[in-house]
Amino acid sequence: MIGERKNVFKVDKVLIGLYVLLVGFGWGNIFSSSLSGSMESIFNINELYGKQIIFILLSSILIIITLSIEAKFYERFASIFYFLSILSLIGLFIFGKTVNGSTSWYGLGSFTIQPSEFAKVATSLAVAKFISDLQTNIKLINHQIKLLVIILLPAILIILQNDTGSTLVYLAFFFVLFREGIPKIYLYTISLLFLLLVSTIKFSLLTTFLISFGILALNYIRTKKKRNSLLKHLGVLFFAVTLSVSINYFYNNVIKQHQKNRISLWLRLESNPEEIEKMKRTILYNLNESEKAISSGGWLGKGYLEGTRTIGKFVPEQQTDYIFSTVGEEWGFIGSSFIVLLFILLLLRILHLSELQKNQFSRVYGYSVASILFFHFLVNIGMVMGLVPTIGIPLPFFSYGGSSLWAFTILLFIFIKLDSNKLNEW
Repeated sequence: MIGERKNVFKVDKVLIGLYVLLVGFGWGNIFSSSLSGSMESIFNINELYGKQIIFILLSSILIIITLSIEAKFYERFASIFYFLSILSLIGLFIFGKTVNGSTSWYGLGSFTIQPSEFAKVATSLAVAKFISDLQTNIKLINHQIKLLVIILLPAILIILQNDTGSTLVYLAFFFVLFREGIPKIYLYTISLLFLLLVSTIKFSLLTTFLISFGILALNYIRTKKKRNSLLKHLGVLFFAVTLSVSINYFYNNVIKQHQKNRISLWLRLESNPEEIEKMKRTILYNLNESEKAISSGGWLGKGYLEGTRTIGKFVPEQQTDYIFSTVGEEWGFIGSSFIVLLFILLLLRILHLSELQKNQFSRVYGYSVASILFFHFLVNIGMVMGLVPTIGIPLPFFSYGGSSLWAFTILLFIFIKLDSNKLNEW
């Protein structure tokens, strides 16, 4: 206990430094994207940059609390944290406040709090706890099912609240499971699902069938035409065709039109350039303006507080999901590359420290942190550049919002605390 207290401030300075830089640069871009007229005070809570300052100060308090608690506390009470997070998600169906079509918020006066952000922290702890238990064998089917239930339960509750972006983040946990030795058949299955999804929507059912048949036929010939191999290949072909038909039906009859439009633009289903530009201008206005802002920055950018598209408020929600477009316009390619480098260094540092952990709980939790941050980073930046469909998730430590900043701060600093008992130099 005393040893734990002494280690409160013996934390990894590299992670702390990267966190401070990202939060600082994030606030600078929030200030730029939300500044309107003359500035009275950076603490003016009537402005977004003022509110974010308050959020950052409260994050400092959360950091002190997180680092002051014993490391074993997080492992010991991981199940309770998970249970409470599930209750908070269920409570939204009764007390939740709808914002932008998603019932994902609790209203607290003029502020709101989003429990789905904190559910990612609780799920990370629960996954680490379950895998690190002595009786857990990740190669056993029944344990794999239990892990999937732990991961999918909050994801299902969140998707029922119409928050697709937060739901997809739970795919990041599969990186953790692969690190811990889950059979590769799951990786092959996920890859097959993705290829079938893209092929079915991009081309047609017939084309997808022919491609699947051709690949399996070549693989069957390579296995020297064994009878048991034939049955396996026919089973895979039947599964692929059934799944492709299901995807086709779901795309055409279930998902909403605005979601279809996003997928259509991502996969370039429209071959007419004029139609593509029309879709960007009308249906995907945010993305279109974001791409224009980033491209206008050039190599060196227009200068801080000099972005004409940022000042003119051309990009809706620029301080949240599209914050990186501010970086692109004002700081250019060089500045954007620097921010990307900071995120890459953060992720590599977490992975490096995770591999050095002697405690499996700490290692699994570290990989969960890295996977969640990586998914947010990859999807958000890809989204604002039009490389992935627009699903609306924040850029960690950068985007405006108290819930996301507090949740990411707690997520990271729990790992810093777990690592503090065994500090290693890079």
